[in-house]
Amino acid sequence: MSEDQYVSDAIALDQLCAELRQHRWIALDTEFVRERTYFPNLCLVQVAVPQVVACVDPIALGDISPLLDVLYDAAIVKVLHAAAQDMEIFYGLRQTLPVPVFDTQIAATVLGQGEQVGYGTLVKSLLGVDLDKGHARTDWTRRPLDAEQLRYAADDVRYLRELYKLQRSELGRRGRLRWLDEDFSNLCDPERYRVNPESAWKRVKGTRVLRTGDIPYLQRLAAWREREAAANDLPRRWVLGDEALVTLARRKPRDLATLERLRGLNEAQARRYGKSLLEVVAEAALVPKEDWPPVTKHRRLDAEQEAIADAASAIVRMQATRHDVGPASLTSRTELERLVAGERDLPLLHGWRAEIAGRAVLSLVEGRAGLVVQEGRLELMNFPA
Repeated sequence: MSEDQYVSDAIALDQLCAELRQHRWIALDTEFVRERTYFPNLCLVQVAVPQVVACVDPIALGDISPLLDVLYDAAIVKVLHAAAQDMEIFYGLRQTLPVPVFDTQIAATVLGQGEQVGYGTLVKSLLGVDLDKGHARTDWTRRPLDAEQLRYAADDVRYLRELYKLQRSELGRRGRLRWLDEDFSNLCDPERYRVNPESAWKRVKGTRVLRTGDIPYLQRLAAWREREAAANDLPRRWVLGDEALVTLARRKPRDLATLERLRGLNEAQARRYGKSLLEVVAEAALVPKEDWPPVTKHRRLDAEQEAIADAASAIVRMQATRHDVGPASLTSRTELERLVAGERDLPLLHGWRAEIAGRAVLSLVEGRAGLVVQEGRLELMNFPA
């Protein structure tokens, strides 16, 4: 088979799938559009194995089930970069996820190759290749796709093959292959992609101005927006922006005249959704206090706890330097303060972050170890049990 393929008919798709099944891993990427919709519109699926790079056209094919059957084969590793959005698409297709996966962006962080590094930057850094960025804003729904567009899309998996081989080799050399298991497993957790309208309020921005008593209003307003957007396949912001949700939760209008004057709500939205929004606000007013959604507030530390957080921060910087990763990729000051305050379900205490620094920080915070200086180096010394 040729190196580059554009797959737009069932026969070519079956031939490609037969080739893909012969390999233990597949480089994978997608092109999709969702600027004008609630649900992403899958426009292209790019796959690559050692001798083949292919762009599969779901719009031309209509049915890509044979390819999905290969991608959902648990015996084949799917290699992606910044996989979350791609995984969201696959969840939407089958309400389950392809496993196992390997995310080169996460691997780059563990290897000190950059925090949240972009694909193009990583390709340039590790392979010395400058990728064409000219089609980054392409409308992938339009057909036909020209040769340059297909080459641009194919490059997203062409070099992903090489990144995977380099990173996997380096992870093995450093003894860090298993460090990423938990992160990769979390990428494949269906709960991460399952939309729950009742928890949509947690993603609304600008909520710091709200009081505790405003939250049940925000919860119901955000849930209403989620359902409205999904039912009409519209972007959430086209239904109602975050600013409008927050203002509604604060002001709690009881009539259309008041609602129409609220900031962030345009005339068309007020006219179309006004009655529904007033009903939601009225329903929220009846929610008893014991049924309000719990809100976690960050408790201020006292002076002694602040000092412990300072020591924990020193451990993070020390461990980051020794493992050649950025301190910011491990944790934040806010997270350390939450740990000192007693929280334990934190990213620092899971996966590769726990391996590098989390366990050491926890031993300090729980009084099982302390910091000492030995020959000009900061060290963590475990206390006798």
